[in-house]
Amino acid sequence: MSDRFSPSGRVVVTGMGAVTPLGIGPENFWPRLLAGESGIDRITLIDPSPYTTQIAGEVKNFDAADWLERKEARRVDRVIALGVAAGTLALKDCGVELDEELKDQFGVMIGSGIGGLWTMQEQTHILYEKGPSKLSPFFVPYMIANMPSGMVSIMHDLRGPNVAPVTACSTGANAIGDAYHVIKRGDAVMMLAGGSEAAINDIGVGSFCAARAMSTRNDDPTVASRPFDVNRDGFVMGEGAGVLVLEDYEHAKARGAKIYGEIIGYGMSADAYHVTNPHPEGRGASSAMKMALRNAKVTPDQINYINAHGTSTSVGDVHEVKAIHNAFGPAASNVLVSSTKSMTGHTLGAAGAIESVFCLLAMRDGVVPPTINVEEQDPECNLDVVPNIAREAELNIVMNNSFGFGGHNVCLIMQKV
Repeated sequence: MSDRFSPSGRVVVTGMGAVTPLGIGPENFWPRLLAGESGIDRITLIDPSPYTTQIAGEVKNFDAADWLERKEARRVDRVIALGVAAGTLALKDCGVELDEELKDQFGVMIGSGIGGLWTMQEQTHILYEKGPSKLSPFFVPYMIANMPSGMVSIMHDLRGPNVAPVTACSTGANAIGDAYHVIKRGDAVMMLAGGSEAAINDIGVGSFCAARAMSTRNDDPTVASRPFDVNRDGFVMGEGAGVLVLEDYEHAKARGAKIYGEIIGYGMSADAYHVTNPHPEGRGASSAMKMALRNAKVTPDQINYINAHGTSTSVGDVHEVKAIHNAFGPAASNVLVSSTKSMTGHTLGAAGAIESVFCLLAMRDGVVPPTINVEEQDPECNLDVVPNIAREAELNIVMNNSFGFGGHNVCLIMQKV
């Protein structure tokens, strides 16, 4: 690495892009999120009538041809197109001028919890209906979970480290945390980091229905996702992508970049308990939060806001609350906690990245997005969950929790600069 890129050890966020069920780009989704609007509706991407759950948080009015060359747009998996859109928005937002030297030090780390499920479904049908000779040569490239990261790198000629973590619903947060370490140790000066997911198809909906994990409140979609409410009955699937531009602080300062915040803490742990259920005492989640606090060198009382994993499942919400109490002690009674999944649904591997965007915007504007649909708060979820109405607050340090199947737990801490 040249002297121009000597690492400072500090990593800041200088760009962001997100494609969500509430809109594409912060100018579209952020006002709706603060207004407590729901992006949940009846599924239109497939015929949902055979399924017990018929609602989801779809990205509306999304055209892959707006982000990719038309021929490519017709054939890539939706998960790739969403990731490319979010990555392109983030790169544009950061305003950097890419020269050849910087391209060698600019990496991409965009993961997906599931990958190209649309491609998998389509090509499986072709295999059984028409035979193996009719399979697409693009089947594998557009199915594998690393391709959103790979495609963003190819499109923008970014030649630094390129990785795609896969840790279920922790993936997007994992990507941001791992990219943070890449820059801290000097292996890149800038990284596009986040997650993408597009699983609202027959295989995705059908499999989660079989697991009896999703809400069946089909008659009133906008109130189906209700984290911390006593009448919650399962998560609502969402889709989308979120990408941050992470950058070495001194490099960002030297080019006069706008800075949304600084990544200061990253914690990871395993529940080592069950393939889908969280540990009943929130053991792993608590451990990840404690690790992030240690790495950030902050105390629990310094955290102003937690964007909770908060999926609206009967056990998950309670276990996360237990974990917060365990990690925060008495400070848990003062921290503001909300679940934006009440409005977007659970975007699976993209959730941690999209919600990191929400955290940074909350710090920028001094306002906590609400948890909507809290009609009767579960007494076991005994935290200030910012019910139904956004709340102005001084936000200097915020935390983002993401937990995934397999017991993967990730916690990120960000602060104002």
